[in-house]
This record gives sequence, C-alpha cells and structure tokens, in this order.
Amino acid sequence: MSVFVLEIGSEELPARFLPGLEKELGDRLAAFLAESHVEFESVSVETTPRRAVATVRGIALRQSEAEEVVSGPPVRIAFDAEGKPTKAAEGFARTQGVDLADAFTLQTDKGEYIAVRKRVGGAATADLLALGCPVIIAALPFPKKMKWASLEYTYARPLRWVFAMLDDQVVPFAVADLATGNTTRGHRVHGPGPFAVAGAEQLEGVLQDMCGVVLSGARRRAVIIEEGNRLAASVGGNVLWKEALLDEVQGLSEHPVACLGGFDPSFLELPKEALLTSMQSHQKSFGLADSEGNLLPYFLTVLNITPKDEAVVRKGWERVLRARLEDARFFWRNDLKSSFDAWLEKLDSVIFLAPLGSMGNKTRRLSVLCGELAVAAAQGASDIKADAERAGRLSKADLVSEMVYEFDSLQGIMGGIYARRMNESEAVAQAISEQYLPAGPDSPVPSSLCGALLSIADKADTLAGCFGLNTIPTGAADPYGLRRCCLAITRILLDRDMHLPVSAIFRMAQAGYGDAIQWKLPLPEAHAKMVEFFTLRLKNYFVSQGYETLLVEAVLNAGADDVCDARARLKALAAFSRTQGFAQAVLTFKRAANIIRKQGEEAGAMLDGIPDAALFEDDAEKAFGASLAAMAPRFEALWAAGDFDALFGLLEELRPDVDAFFDKVMVMCDDLAVRQNRLNLLMSLVRKLGRLADFAALQL
Repeated sequence: MSVFVLEIGSEELPARFLPGLEKELGDRLAAFLAESHVEFESVSVETTPRRAVATVRGIALRQSEAEEVVSGPPVRIAFDAEGKPTKAAEGFARTQGVDLADAFTLQTDKGEYIAVRKRVGGAATADLLALGCPVIIAALPFPKKMKWASLEYTYARPLRWVFAMLDDQVVPFAVADLATGNTTRGHRVHGPGPFAVAGAEQLEGVLQDMCGVVLSGARRRAVIIEEGNRLAASVGGNVLWKEALLDEVQGLSEHPVACLGGFDPSFLELPKEALLTSMQSHQKSFGLADSEGNLLPYFLTVLNITPKDEAVVRKGWERVLRARLEDARFFWRNDLKSSFDAWLEKLDSVIFLAPLGSMGNKTRRLSVLCGELAVAAAQGASDIKADAERAGRLSKADLVSEMVYEFDSLQGIMGGIYARRMNESEAVAQAISEQYLPAGPDSPVPSSLCGALLSIADKADTLAGCFGLNTIPTGAADPYGLRRCCLAITRILLDRDMHLPVSAIFRMAQAGYGDAIQWKLPLPEAHAKMVEFFTLRLKNYFVSQGYETLLVEAVLNAGADDVCDARARLKALAAFSRTQGFAQAVLTFKRAANIIRKQGEEAGAMLDGIPDAALFEDDAEKAFGASLAAMAPRFEALWAAGDFDALFGLLEELRPDVDAFFDKVMVMCDDLAVRQNRLNLLMSLVRKLGRLADFAALQL
C-alpha cells in the first residue's frame, strides 16, 4: 500500500486555530476518500504555526471497482410493436456507454425495464485527489479568514506553498495561485529552504533534519516539558505547568527552545495569582515554585529559535516582564490604600445590565439572596447567614480595583485576597474568590458552603433578570451565558448534595428585584420559562453523564425541582432498567397510567386516589387493594430516607397483584360506583409511580 502526504504551508497561524484545523482536515480527507471508494488504513494530521501536514497511510492507488445495474426505460417504451429498439433504448445505451445488445430485461415492482450491467470505479487515486484536495482546502473552516493580494481566495492566513505527493509522484492541482510540488519550506532561520523531497514518506525527515522543524505537536510539548523541568531543577524549583498555556506555546513554535529567566525577588510581595497572571497571560511564560509551593523569582518561557546569544534574548524577556510586574505592584499598593466601602460606592456607577441597574444594585440583591439560601441550606444557622450576606455584598467590589481593571481574569480572586488583607472572615474571603466557579464543565466547583451559595445566587440573579427582560437564549445565541449558569447551579447542587428546590431559588431571585424593574414578561411567565429552560439543561447534563435519554426524560417528567433527588431517582431507575423484569413492569405501569389518563381525566371523572375497600368485588381486586394499602407506609418511609432502589424493588413486589388485577378485573364495568372505585385504586398506584418516574414516557 502507498502513502499520500498533503502539506499546506502558510504565514503563521494563531495557536488556537491548530486543534480545529487538525480535526477538520483529517475528517474531511477521510470522508472524501471513503465517499470516493478509495481504501486506506489511516489519516493523521500534524500542525505547526506555518503548516498543516495530512498523512494518509495504506492508501490504494486505484479506486475500488464494482458492478452495478443501471435501469433504463420500461420495455414497452424501449421496443416498438415489432420488437425493434426505439430511440429511447438507443439513447439509454449510448448514455451508459454500452452496446444495446448487452441490455437485459429487469423485473421490478413497477413492471419490466431494460437494464445494463456496467463496471464503475477503478479511477486512479491521484486523479481523484487532484480533484478533491482543492475543494477540501477551500472549505476548511476557521474562526476568521482573510484575503491577500488581489485574490478572492480565503484562508486563515496567506498561503505560501502546497506539497502533495503520492509515494514519489506529485499530485498536480492548484490552490489559489499556487501549484502543488515536491518542495517544502522550513523554519525561517534554521532552514528556510525550499527543499526538494524525494517522496511522501521522506517529508517528516526533511522537516526535522534540514528544515529545523519539529512537526509533531506531542513531540514539541514533550521537548518543552523535558527541558523546562531540567532548567527548573537547576535553580531548585518546579515549573508550574498550566495545560492550556502549554498547549498554546507548543502551538506557537515549530522549533521549541526552553529559556529560563529571572526577576527581582522584591516582586514576590505581590500575590501569587497576580504574578502568575502577569507571566502567563502577557508573556506566555510559566512560573516556578519551590517544594512547598512558594513562588521563586524565575520564569520559564519558550522560544521559537535557538539563539546565538541566549543571554541577550533572556535579558529582553526579563526587561518586558519587569515592566509588567512594576505595573502590577503599583496597582497592588494603590488598592491596599483603598477600602471595600470606597469600592462599593463606585459600584453604583458600574452598569450590570442597563435595565437591571448597577453592580451595586446586584450586590445588594446578592446579599439578601445569599442570606435566604443560607437559611434554606443550613437550617437557619446564623453564622453562615451573616457570612453569606457579607460575601454577597462584597462580591463585585474588586471590579473597580486597579488590579482587576488591568488583569480582568483576576476578578473574584483578587476580591478574596483583598478581603483577607482587610480583615474580613475567611468564609467571606473564600466565598468571594470562588463565586465564579465552576467556570466550565470541567472546572472545579466552590469548595466552601458560602462560596457555593454565592455562586448559585449570582447565577440565579442573572437568570431571573434576563428572563424577566425576555432575553432568553436561542439556538445560536446566548450572550449572557445562561446555559453555563444552569450547568453551574446543577453541578454545585449535586456536588454538595444540596436539596434546594430550583423553582424556589428562582422565585427568591426574582423577588430580589422588587418593583424597580419594568419587566417585559410577567414574573409568573418568566419563572415558568426559567424552570423549563433549567430542566432542559439538566436533561442535557444527565445525558452527557451517560444516562439513556428516555430514562432521563421519565425521571425529570416526574419532577426536576430537587436536582439531587432527580439524580438519585435516575440512578435507581437506571439500575432497575437492567433487571430482568423491567420491560414487563414498564408495560404494566404504563397501562395503569394510560387508563387513568384516558378513562379518568379525559372522561371527566373526579378521582381522589382513595379507594373504598367495601366496594371491592373480585378476589384479585381485593388482593391488589390490600397489597397497595400495606405498601403505603413502607413507600413513604423509603421515600423519606431517599432509598429509591428499594422503592423500585417495592414496585416490583407489587407488580404480580397489578397484573392479576388487569387479567381478571374489568375496570370499566357498568356499575358507576365500582368503576369509579377501581379507577381510584389505579390512581393511588399511579400517584406513587409518578413520584418516581413517568413510566408513560418509557418506550420499549
């Protein structure tokens, strides 16, 4: 089998473009080959700032051949009354490129047609690639595209060369104004080229040996880590590796060289977070710490060149970082001269969302809401309530600090640091620092109760305001991150096993606005839409955790207000669904629910779910009624204990009596009183089922 390599060379691409480029180029090339019936073993893509290299291994040199039957006109049209071919038959044969004598009659459901057998496929893979690759390259999506020169062609950055070889042959095609060839270009300093390549298999070797390029992103990453750890050890430290930054710096270089620099130890007076932000965000550098986690006056950066005089390069990096740290120290010292009272006053001039007032208004609402949530979550513990209220009031104060104004990624974090320096309680300081957690699906949730309450309150307040203004996310737009707010609330409630009703949280958040806002939706309607939106996000969350969609829907239809309760019921239902009797139980319980819906509610019968044992006539009816009555106290005790596995087991115990009831008893009998009583018996069962799951939503 053969190898095809496509290299797209360009001006430097942003590091954030590379992961998407690798996936899209690989997926599109693999899909094209599959659709073209060209066999191959694997497709891999590697990228550097200046190139994307797709390698197809085990590729067939020709397209797969197959025989297919092509039907033509009906026999009655293809031949005249004398059996001679008509123009329709002759045109069909001519179009298919076959002799009419090779046609045969094909019997179909619609009648007889003439047909021919023809061989398809067998085209040269090189020819197919020459047609497909320009289309694939032109269609590659990027966050932003650009034009250059007088061309109408667009790509992430101007294209400079295209290398395309199938084994030792160039695959000829053109992209923009560039014709493909067998030459590549290397690092701008260590091997600019161009260099001719003998064959597809030799490209990576040429890039490494002659071009000074490390093609593999994984290898560049390993080089950075290995050399960085060695340099850090030389000064008795450890590199504070940050995965996202490591991904970025390996994507900024194709010839990575680790470089260790230092700064004046006096800057260590700055908070660790401020120092690291200055290094990471602005200089794309990593901090160093000793074995106890204390920062050292060093930083590690990654060059894209092996310098002739590393000392000169190091000095330049140190000079730039020093300027950043001088700014940070100035902001830090100025902030320490201020106070929360001064910042809170300034917050009244900072707009939260125009119709919803200022950030000062928001912190007042958060203070009240945090207090209410604390009472609900901690059974009225006054110390938690006081800390929660204080944290809510101070939560946004650092937004007007000089440090956060310069380094906005430190919002909340600096607030917690300032709270400690200004003698606020540790609970308040930690809550302020954790208020924006979780920041995403994989980031940690707040570790403290006050932090959890503040985070929930902050997000519920935003949801209540936006839904009241009818600013509800659509499929394409969610400008205020309301989906993330719902996910964050879900994760916090589950992580801390907090049984706070979501509807109550939203109602308290709405009440916090008082009468000061002119809402676009009536509050009850906004509340209903908010709960519906949250339930949909909760469904998506549970499905993302591996639960079957139908099981999730069945559980949430029975109640989604208590997120922890819903998760417990879902786990129990999932376990129940793996038992042998699950399918039959679902059919039995669905039957009961359907009878109540169709014969009870739809028929206008007033059912209270309280059967009268004196009206039981059949033995099966009596047995079912007795079992249901005996089960009731056990059901309530297990429900109170949250033992949903046992509850589903209890229903399984009851099922034989329910089946016997359906087999032997006519529910819709002529006697109105008896019929009503039997419907109430089923209603009693359905109400218990409905607290666990909506069995009618399950489809088997």
